[in-house]
Amino acid sequence: MTAAAVGGARAAMLARRSLSKVTDDAPTHDELVELVSAAGRVADHKELKPWRLIEIRGDDRVALGRAIAKAEGKKGVYSKPLRAPLLIAIVASVRRGKVPVWEQEAVASGVAHALSLLLDEAGYGVFWRTGGCTRHPAVAKAHGLTKDEVLLGWLYVGGKPTRSRPLRRKAVDGAKFLSALPAGKKAKKKA
Repeated sequence: MTAAAVGGARAAMLARRSLSKVTDDAPTHDELVELVSAAGRVADHKELKPWRLIEIRGDDRVALGRAIAKAEGKKGVYSKPLRAPLLIAIVASVRRGKVPVWEQEAVASGVAHALSLLLDEAGYGVFWRTGGCTRHPAVAKAHGLTKDEVLLGWLYVGGKPTRSRPLRRKAVDGAKFLSALPAGKKAKKKA
């Protein structure tokens, strides 16, 4: 990989921000298909493609709001799905076999994160919402999930609002989160 490519990926990661307030601008279906095609290139043991995405726009957001309200034991419509013009449901579609379930869910999460970066680079604001209701039967039914699928959450997507001040985010000190294998440390001390 070239230094320019690493620099571009690094810059994209450093610039990424979750935006919980977005405008009504959203990518078209065709634009979204292109971005999903790129995001689908994540590491995938046995190339199972154990994921799928559900595009939720317009009145489908209201239907989702009803399902979430039902999951929370409330009547009416849960309003959060109406905060963005586009929601993308992230679904892990587990394939039974040699690849563990957790690994397949990790692939689906990787696709979602890659897609969030691509959407951000394309000029859209993105926020990944999760919660206990993602595993509720009413919410699964609203998404048409099969018995081998689990909902991991939704990407809320819309235009980036104009801001008078730049968004700030605390830097991550990589040294605090990177360590050596404990057995490797012991081997070095003996040598």
